[in-house]
Amino acid sequence: MRIRKYDFNYGRRELLARGGAMVGAGLLAPMWPLVAKGADISKAYPDELLSVDAYTKGAIKTGDTVDANNVDHVKNLLTPVQYMQVKTMGRRFKIVPTTTDVSKLFPHAYLDATLRNTGKSKLDADGNVWTTDGKPWIGGLPFPDPKSALEAFANLTLSWGRHDNAVYAIQDHDLDEYGNVNYAYEFAWIEEQVACRLGGIGPYAGSEHADRLRYQTVLFTGPSDVKGTAYLNSWYYDQRKYPDLIGYVPAFKRVRKFPTNQRFEPLVAGMTLYLSDAWAAGDPALTWGNYRVVGRTSMLSGVSDNWHGDLDNWVAPTHGGPKGLTFFEYNMQMVPEAIIVEAEPTGYPRAPVGKKRVWLDTRNLQVVGYETYDRRGASLKSFEPSWGQHVKGDLIETENDGSPVWTWSQVMSHDVQTNRMTRFTQTKEIDGIKSSRNTEGLYEKYLTAQAIGRLGT
Repeated sequence: MRIRKYDFNYGRRELLARGGAMVGAGLLAPMWPLVAKGADISKAYPDELLSVDAYTKGAIKTGDTVDANNVDHVKNLLTPVQYMQVKTMGRRFKIVPTTTDVSKLFPHAYLDATLRNTGKSKLDADGNVWTTDGKPWIGGLPFPDPKSALEAFANLTLSWGRHDNAVYAIQDHDLDEYGNVNYAYEFAWIEEQVACRLGGIGPYAGSEHADRLRYQTVLFTGPSDVKGTAYLNSWYYDQRKYPDLIGYVPAFKRVRKFPTNQRFEPLVAGMTLYLSDAWAAGDPALTWGNYRVVGRTSMLSGVSDNWHGDLDNWVAPTHGGPKGLTFFEYNMQMVPEAIIVEAEPTGYPRAPVGKKRVWLDTRNLQVVGYETYDRRGASLKSFEPSWGQHVKGDLIETENDGSPVWTWSQVMSHDVQTNRMTRFTQTKEIDGIKSSRNTEGLYEKYLTAQAIGRLGT
């Protein structure tokens, strides 16, 4: 019997056949030329990869809730930990329409820089990213259609939040294996890009910061026993170099230097989150190695409709687990195509992690799944962000240029081996610090040794 090329299962067969091959995004047509023209990307994929309704032949429809009773219809669209959470721990999520307008999956300025600078990037012999004329990267995705696993990962590492700078006001809860909230923290996460700024090289060129990629501070504002605790990461542009890590701990009443490879420990008691986990790229790319693409797949992921701007301080509802508090409510949509990349912590001989696996949405090369494995190969942790524009009905939060804000909304960090959950949400404000992007004066206020010492006291 002859199988027609474009029958119902064509998309799944084609993704499976591609395996670890580095080919351009899109199955029926190249995707990025459509994005460059502002076109709908539905011409790049068959219906079965654009709609859960088509993929499951109507067993699950857009608007439905996926739970333990029907999750097996979409098991192949979830990471192993996601499937386990739904099947055995009471997690659920709602299906929303697939985004075919890629401009809704980026900050407007970041997508504009990506399209403007396409073709101007290269990897050098060491694996660092430069422009074709040998300068630090000038903004946007350096490799929107990556040709290697390292190129794919560089899109994550060079600019975490995809803005020139950002402040994230965060509410965190850490739950034990019985579903109890053992710890609750409030903290601010502050980032400032030195290189890879959206206007080009930016104001730091030629200064004492010229060898840096970014500065990033974590500042705890509550509860009282950790208030003032702060850590400052100073990243070098050369991805072979470890960041400088300093911190202020109120009990010591001074700023001290921390070991540069201390990246696989909780920031504070009870957390399952490590510095290494941030954005699935919390370490310089070249301190990891053996990058490889291990497959392509469609997925379900929370890449839109996850901002709760209509709720108090934007805090998402929770459900599931022993006490109904373990999981955030996520809206999930079909990701037509995701690249699966694996890497190993070659620069960290004492790391508890043996490898990480990262799923990257080809529409915006952002992480839509991230799991780590211990040295024996057993599942260790899952780090799952949600994303979206700050649009909820008639309620819209805008960037400086008037476009809707696009950023992360929530994160769930699940330690599978202890069954502890750290979940945190980007809120409107904590302790007078408001979430914001592209704000003047962040470096002096938050991102120096003097600043974290001053803030701590």
